Amino acid sequence: MALRAASLFRPDPFTLALIAVVATATVLPCQGTSETVFKWLAVFAIAALFFLQGARLSREAVLSGLTHWRLHLLIMAATFVVFPLLGVTLHLLLRPLLSEPLWMGVLFVCALPSTVQSSIAFTSIARGNVPAAICAATASNLIGIFLTPLLVTLLMRLHGGGISFGEVEKIVLQLLVPFLAGQALRPLIGEWAARNRRILAVTDRSSILLVVYVAFSEAVVHGIWHQLPPLRFVILVAVNGILLGAVLLITTYGSRALKFPRADEVAIVFCGSKKTLASGIPMANVLFAGPAVGMTVLPLMIFHQMQLMVCAWLARRYAERAEREEEAPKGAALSAPGA
Repeated sequence: MALRAASLFRPDPFTLALIAVVATATVLPCQGTSETVFKWLAVFAIAALFFLQGARLSREAVLSGLTHWRLHLLIMAATFVVFPLLGVTLHLLLRPLLSEPLWMGVLFVCALPSTVQSSIAFTSIARGNVPAAICAATASNLIGIFLTPLLVTLLMRLHGGGISFGEVEKIVLQLLVPFLAGQALRPLIGEWAARNRRILAVTDRSSILLVVYVAFSEAVVHGIWHQLPPLRFVILVAVNGILLGAVLLITTYGSRALKFPRADEVAIVFCGSKKTLASGIPMANVLFAGPAVGMTVLPLMIFHQMQLMVCAWLARRYAERAEREEEAPKGAALSAPGA
Protein backbone atom coordinates (compact mmCIF):
# COMPACT_ATOMS: atom_id res chain seq x y z
CA MET A 1 0.00 0.00 0.00
CA ALA A 2 2.82 2.40 0.89
CA LEU A 3 4.56 1.59 -2.41
CA ARG A 4 1.39 2.36 -4.36
CA ALA A 5 1.05 5.70 -2.57
CA ALA A 6 4.68 6.52 -3.28
CA SER A 7 4.30 5.69 -6.99
CA LEU A 8 1.27 7.96 -7.18
CA PHE A 9 3.22 11.05 -6.11
CA ARG A 10 6.42 10.24 -8.02
CA PRO A 11 6.87 12.66 -10.96
CA ASP A 12 6.76 11.10 -14.42
CA PRO A 13 10.07 11.02 -16.39
CA PHE A 14 9.07 13.89 -18.66
CA THR A 15 8.30 16.14 -15.68
CA LEU A 16 11.74 15.30 -14.25
CA ALA A 17 13.26 16.22 -17.62
CA LEU A 18 11.40 19.55 -17.56
CA ILE A 19 12.71 20.26 -14.05
CA ALA A 20 16.25 19.43 -15.21
CA VAL A 21 15.92 21.82 -18.17
CA VAL A 22 14.63 24.62 -15.92
CA ALA A 23 17.57 24.01 -13.54
CA THR A 24 20.00 24.11 -16.49
CA ALA A 25 18.48 27.37 -17.74
CA THR A 26 18.81 28.81 -14.23
CA VAL A 27 22.51 27.96 -14.00
CA LEU A 28 23.49 28.24 -17.69
CA PRO A 29 20.98 30.42 -19.55
CA CYS A 30 21.58 30.97 -23.27
CA GLN A 31 22.60 34.56 -24.00
CA GLY A 32 23.96 36.60 -26.88
CA THR A 33 24.68 34.64 -30.06
CA SER A 34 23.67 31.32 -28.49
CA GLU A 35 20.29 32.83 -27.57
CA THR A 36 19.68 33.80 -31.22
CA VAL A 37 20.64 30.30 -32.41
CA PHE A 38 18.45 28.57 -29.81
CA LYS A 39 15.49 30.84 -30.64
CA TRP A 40 15.65 29.91 -34.32
CA LEU A 41 15.97 26.24 -33.37
CA ALA A 42 12.87 26.63 -31.17
CA VAL A 43 10.91 28.17 -34.08
CA PHE A 44 11.90 25.23 -36.30
CA ALA A 45 11.07 22.72 -33.53
CA ILE A 46 7.59 24.22 -33.03
CA ALA A 47 6.86 24.13 -36.77
CA ALA A 48 8.07 20.51 -36.99
CA LEU A 49 6.01 19.50 -33.96
CA PHE A 50 2.77 20.91 -35.41
CA PHE A 51 3.56 19.48 -38.86
CA LEU A 52 3.91 15.99 -37.37
CA GLN A 53 0.82 16.54 -35.24
CA GLY A 54 -1.13 17.34 -38.39
CA ALA A 55 0.25 14.21 -40.09
CA ARG A 56 -0.76 12.00 -37.13
CA LEU A 57 -4.22 13.36 -36.32
CA SER A 58 -6.84 11.16 -37.91
CA ARG A 59 -9.83 12.98 -39.34
CA GLU A 60 -11.63 9.64 -39.44
CA ALA A 61 -11.34 9.35 -35.63
CA VAL A 62 -13.05 12.73 -35.28
CA LEU A 63 -15.82 12.02 -37.80
CA SER A 64 -16.51 8.50 -36.51
CA GLY A 65 -17.64 9.73 -33.10
CA LEU A 66 -19.91 12.57 -34.18
CA THR A 67 -22.99 10.41 -33.58
CA HIS A 68 -22.28 10.54 -29.82
CA TRP A 69 -22.76 14.30 -29.91
CA ARG A 70 -24.03 14.78 -26.33
CA LEU A 71 -20.86 13.27 -24.85
CA HIS A 72 -18.55 15.28 -27.12
CA LEU A 73 -20.50 18.49 -26.54
CA LEU A 74 -20.09 18.10 -22.78
CA ILE A 75 -16.33 17.45 -23.10
CA MET A 76 -15.85 20.47 -25.39
CA ALA A 77 -17.89 22.62 -23.02
CA ALA A 78 -15.72 21.55 -20.08
CA THR A 79 -12.50 22.18 -22.04
CA PHE A 80 -13.29 25.48 -23.75
CA VAL A 81 -16.10 27.02 -21.64
CA VAL A 82 -16.01 25.77 -18.04
CA PHE A 83 -12.23 26.02 -17.71
CA PRO A 84 -12.00 29.65 -18.96
CA LEU A 85 -14.96 30.70 -16.78
CA LEU A 86 -13.33 29.13 -13.71
CA GLY A 87 -10.03 30.81 -14.55
CA VAL A 88 -11.64 34.24 -14.88
CA THR A 89 -13.56 33.71 -11.62
CA LEU A 90 -10.40 32.72 -9.71
CA HIS A 91 -8.59 35.72 -11.17
CA LEU A 92 -11.34 38.07 -9.99
CA LEU A 93 -11.50 36.53 -6.50
CA LEU A 94 -7.78 35.95 -5.85
CA ARG A 95 -6.10 38.55 -8.07
CA PRO A 96 -3.80 40.10 -5.42
CA LEU A 97 -2.28 36.72 -4.52
CA LEU A 98 -0.41 36.20 -7.82
CA SER A 99 1.37 38.44 -10.32
CA GLU A 100 -0.30 39.22 -13.64
CA PRO A 101 2.13 37.05 -15.69
CA LEU A 102 1.27 34.07 -13.45
CA TRP A 103 -2.45 34.78 -13.81
CA MET A 104 -1.98 34.97 -17.56
CA GLY A 105 -0.36 31.53 -17.31
CA VAL A 106 -3.33 30.17 -15.35
CA LEU A 107 -5.77 31.62 -17.91
CA PHE A 108 -3.62 30.19 -20.70
CA VAL A 109 -3.96 26.72 -19.12
CA CYS A 110 -7.74 27.22 -19.15
CA ALA A 111 -7.74 28.00 -22.90
CA LEU A 112 -5.76 24.92 -23.98
CA PRO A 113 -7.22 21.76 -25.59
CA SER A 114 -7.24 18.36 -23.90
CA THR A 115 -4.38 15.88 -24.01
CA VAL A 116 -4.57 12.87 -26.32
CA GLN A 117 -2.33 10.10 -24.95
CA SER A 118 -3.01 10.43 -21.22
CA SER A 119 -6.78 11.02 -21.67
CA ILE A 120 -7.05 7.79 -23.66
CA ALA A 121 -4.70 5.88 -21.34
CA PHE A 122 -6.58 6.83 -18.15
CA THR A 123 -9.95 6.13 -19.80
CA SER A 124 -8.65 2.67 -20.72
CA ILE A 125 -7.31 1.99 -17.20
CA ALA A 126 -10.64 3.08 -15.71
CA ARG A 127 -12.56 0.81 -18.13
CA GLY A 128 -14.32 3.69 -19.80
CA ASN A 129 -15.49 4.38 -23.33
CA VAL A 130 -12.11 4.35 -25.13
CA PRO A 131 -13.43 4.98 -28.69
CA ALA A 132 -15.26 8.08 -27.41
CA ALA A 133 -12.10 9.24 -25.61
CA ILE A 134 -10.04 8.83 -28.79
CA CYS A 135 -12.57 10.83 -30.77
CA ALA A 136 -13.01 13.56 -28.13
CA ALA A 137 -9.29 14.05 -27.43
CA THR A 138 -8.44 14.13 -31.13
CA ALA A 139 -11.23 16.60 -31.89
CA SER A 140 -10.19 18.77 -28.94
CA ASN A 141 -6.63 19.06 -30.27
CA LEU A 142 -7.87 19.76 -33.78
CA ILE A 143 -10.24 22.49 -32.60
CA GLY A 144 -7.64 23.86 -30.16
CA ILE A 145 -5.28 24.78 -33.02
CA PHE A 146 -7.86 27.40 -34.05
CA LEU A 147 -9.76 28.10 -30.82
CA THR A 148 -6.99 28.42 -28.21
CA PRO A 149 -5.38 31.54 -29.78
CA LEU A 150 -8.86 33.13 -30.03
CA LEU A 151 -9.62 32.32 -26.37
CA VAL A 152 -6.24 33.67 -25.26
CA THR A 153 -6.89 36.89 -27.22
CA LEU A 154 -10.31 37.24 -25.59
CA LEU A 155 -8.95 36.59 -22.08
CA MET A 156 -6.10 39.06 -22.58
CA ARG A 157 -8.51 41.75 -23.80
CA LEU A 158 -10.72 41.17 -20.75
CA HIS A 159 -7.69 41.93 -18.58
CA GLY A 160 -6.35 44.91 -20.46
CA GLY A 161 -3.97 43.15 -22.86
CA GLY A 162 -4.19 42.07 -26.46
CA ILE A 163 -2.49 40.32 -29.34
CA SER A 164 -1.12 42.37 -32.23
CA PHE A 165 -1.38 41.59 -35.95
CA GLY A 166 2.28 40.49 -35.89
CA GLU A 167 1.51 37.87 -33.24
CA VAL A 168 -1.49 36.62 -35.25
CA GLU A 169 0.84 36.26 -38.24
CA LYS A 170 3.26 34.23 -36.07
CA ILE A 171 0.41 31.94 -34.99
CA VAL A 172 -0.57 31.31 -38.61
CA LEU A 173 3.00 30.74 -39.84
CA GLN A 174 4.36 28.70 -36.92
CA LEU A 175 1.29 26.70 -35.90
CA LEU A 176 -1.46 26.67 -38.49
CA VAL A 177 0.52 26.42 -41.75
CA PRO A 178 2.70 23.47 -40.56
CA PHE A 179 -0.37 21.72 -39.12
CA LEU A 180 -2.35 22.09 -42.35
CA ALA A 181 0.70 20.96 -44.34
CA GLY A 182 0.90 17.83 -42.18
CA GLN A 183 -2.82 17.16 -42.71
CA ALA A 184 -2.42 17.65 -46.48
CA LEU A 185 0.50 15.19 -46.60
CA ARG A 186 -1.14 12.67 -44.26
CA PRO A 187 -2.08 10.31 -47.16
CA LEU A 188 1.64 10.12 -48.01
CA ILE A 189 3.30 10.10 -44.58
CA GLY A 190 0.48 9.13 -42.20
CA GLU A 191 1.39 5.41 -42.15
CA TRP A 192 5.08 6.23 -41.68
CA ALA A 193 4.19 8.52 -38.73
CA ALA A 194 2.02 5.77 -37.20
CA ARG A 195 4.81 3.17 -37.55
CA ASN A 196 7.36 5.48 -35.95
CA ARG A 197 5.12 6.87 -33.20
CA ARG A 198 7.62 6.11 -30.41
CA ILE A 199 10.52 7.78 -32.21
CA LEU A 200 8.37 10.81 -33.03
CA ALA A 201 7.24 11.00 -29.39
CA VAL A 202 10.90 11.45 -28.40
CA THR A 203 11.25 14.14 -31.09
CA ASP A 204 8.13 15.92 -29.81
CA ARG A 205 9.36 15.91 -26.23
CA SER A 206 12.82 17.08 -27.26
CA SER A 207 11.19 20.00 -29.08
CA ILE A 208 9.23 20.93 -25.95
CA LEU A 209 12.36 20.74 -23.77
CA LEU A 210 14.19 23.02 -26.22
CA VAL A 211 11.37 25.59 -26.12
CA VAL A 212 11.29 25.44 -22.30
CA TYR A 213 15.07 25.99 -22.14
CA VAL A 214 14.87 29.06 -24.41
CA ALA A 215 11.86 30.48 -22.53
CA PHE A 216 13.34 30.00 -19.07
CA SER A 217 16.78 31.26 -20.14
CA GLU A 218 15.26 34.60 -21.10
CA ALA A 219 13.13 34.64 -17.96
CA VAL A 220 16.14 33.89 -15.73
CA VAL A 221 18.14 36.72 -17.32
CA HIS A 222 15.21 39.03 -16.48
CA GLY A 223 14.99 37.79 -12.87
CA ILE A 224 12.12 35.28 -12.82
CA TRP A 225 13.16 33.71 -9.50
CA HIS A 226 13.25 37.11 -7.79
CA GLN A 227 9.64 37.58 -8.88
CA LEU A 228 8.53 34.18 -7.53
CA PRO A 229 9.07 33.86 -3.75
CA PRO A 230 8.24 30.47 -2.15
CA LEU A 231 4.87 31.62 -0.77
CA ARG A 232 3.72 32.74 -4.21
CA PHE A 233 4.76 29.37 -5.65
CA VAL A 234 2.66 27.58 -2.99
CA ILE A 235 -0.32 29.81 -3.84
CA LEU A 236 0.13 28.99 -7.53
CA VAL A 237 0.03 25.26 -6.75
CA ALA A 238 -3.13 25.82 -4.67
CA VAL A 239 -4.82 27.77 -7.49
CA ASN A 240 -4.02 24.95 -9.92
CA GLY A 241 -5.41 22.44 -7.41
CA ILE A 242 -8.67 24.41 -7.03
CA LEU A 243 -9.00 24.62 -10.83
CA LEU A 244 -8.44 20.89 -11.37
CA GLY A 245 -10.66 19.87 -8.44
CA ALA A 246 -13.52 22.09 -9.61
CA VAL A 247 -13.45 20.71 -13.17
CA LEU A 248 -13.30 17.10 -11.94
CA LEU A 249 -16.35 17.71 -9.75
CA ILE A 250 -18.27 19.46 -12.54
CA THR A 251 -17.54 16.76 -15.14
CA THR A 252 -18.28 13.92 -12.71
CA TYR A 253 -21.58 15.19 -11.33
CA GLY A 254 -22.57 16.86 -14.61
CA SER A 255 -22.31 13.56 -16.49
CA ARG A 256 -24.27 11.79 -13.75
CA ALA A 257 -26.98 14.48 -13.76
CA LEU A 258 -27.32 14.01 -17.53
CA LYS A 259 -27.70 10.21 -17.02
CA PHE A 260 -24.58 9.13 -18.89
CA PRO A 261 -23.54 5.50 -18.27
CA ARG A 262 -20.41 4.85 -16.23
CA ALA A 263 -18.19 4.20 -19.28
CA ASP A 264 -19.17 7.53 -20.83
CA GLU A 265 -18.72 9.30 -17.48
CA VAL A 266 -15.12 8.06 -17.37
CA ALA A 267 -14.39 9.46 -20.84
CA ILE A 268 -16.01 12.80 -19.95
CA VAL A 269 -14.06 13.13 -16.70
CA PHE A 270 -10.64 12.28 -18.15
CA CYS A 271 -10.97 14.12 -21.47
CA GLY A 272 -12.74 17.14 -19.99
CA SER A 273 -10.29 17.75 -17.13
CA LYS A 274 -6.96 17.47 -19.01
CA LYS A 275 -4.81 20.18 -20.58
CA THR A 276 -2.07 19.49 -23.10
CA LEU A 277 1.53 20.28 -22.27
CA ALA A 278 2.75 19.01 -25.66
CA SER A 279 0.87 21.70 -27.61
CA GLY A 280 0.67 24.23 -24.77
CA ILE A 281 4.36 25.10 -24.41
CA PRO A 282 4.95 25.66 -28.16
CA MET A 283 1.75 27.75 -28.32
CA ALA A 284 2.91 29.87 -25.38
CA ASN A 285 6.22 30.51 -27.11
CA VAL A 286 4.32 31.91 -30.10
CA LEU A 287 1.58 33.78 -28.23
CA PHE A 288 3.64 35.47 -25.51
CA ALA A 289 6.68 37.63 -26.09
CA GLY A 290 10.05 37.82 -24.34
CA PRO A 291 10.68 36.89 -20.71
CA ALA A 292 6.94 36.57 -19.99
CA VAL A 293 6.97 33.11 -21.61
CA GLY A 294 8.87 31.49 -18.73
CA MET A 295 6.43 32.77 -16.13
CA THR A 296 3.45 31.92 -18.34
CA VAL A 297 4.33 28.23 -18.85
CA LEU A 298 5.07 27.63 -15.16
CA PRO A 299 1.36 27.14 -14.22
CA LEU A 300 1.02 24.68 -17.12
CA MET A 301 4.02 22.63 -15.99
CA ILE A 302 2.57 22.43 -12.46
CA PHE A 303 -0.92 21.58 -13.76
CA HIS A 304 0.54 18.85 -15.99
CA GLN A 305 2.09 16.94 -13.09
CA MET A 306 -0.92 17.55 -10.87
CA GLN A 307 -3.40 16.16 -13.42
CA LEU A 308 -1.27 13.04 -13.93
CA MET A 309 -1.11 12.28 -10.20
CA VAL A 310 -4.78 12.95 -9.45
CA CYS A 311 -6.10 11.17 -12.56
CA ALA A 312 -3.87 8.13 -11.94
CA TRP A 313 -5.51 7.76 -8.51
CA LEU A 314 -8.97 8.42 -9.95
CA ALA A 315 -8.51 5.89 -12.78
CA ARG A 316 -7.65 3.18 -10.25
CA ARG A 317 -10.76 4.06 -8.22
CA TYR A 318 -12.94 3.75 -11.34
CA ALA A 319 -11.28 0.42 -12.24
CA GLU A 320 -11.87 -0.98 -8.74
CA ARG A 321 -15.51 0.12 -8.91
CA ALA A 322 -15.92 -1.60 -12.29
CA GLU A 323 -14.42 -4.81 -10.86
CA ARG A 324 -16.83 -4.74 -7.92
CA GLU A 325 -19.77 -4.25 -10.29
CA GLU A 326 -18.61 -7.22 -12.39
CA GLU A 327 -18.16 -9.45 -9.34
CA ALA A 328 -21.54 -8.56 -7.80
CA PRO A 329 -23.68 -10.51 -10.35
CA LYS A 330 -21.35 -13.55 -10.00
CA GLY A 331 -21.75 -13.51 -6.24
CA ALA A 332 -25.51 -13.17 -6.56
CA ALA A 333 -25.64 -16.14 -8.96
CA LEU A 334 -23.60 -18.33 -6.61
CA SER A 335 -25.80 -17.51 -3.63
CA ALA A 336 -29.04 -18.13 -5.50
CA PRO A 337 -31.05 -21.27 -4.51
CA GLY A 338 -29.93 -24.34 -6.44
CA ALA A 339 -26.66 -22.71 -7.51
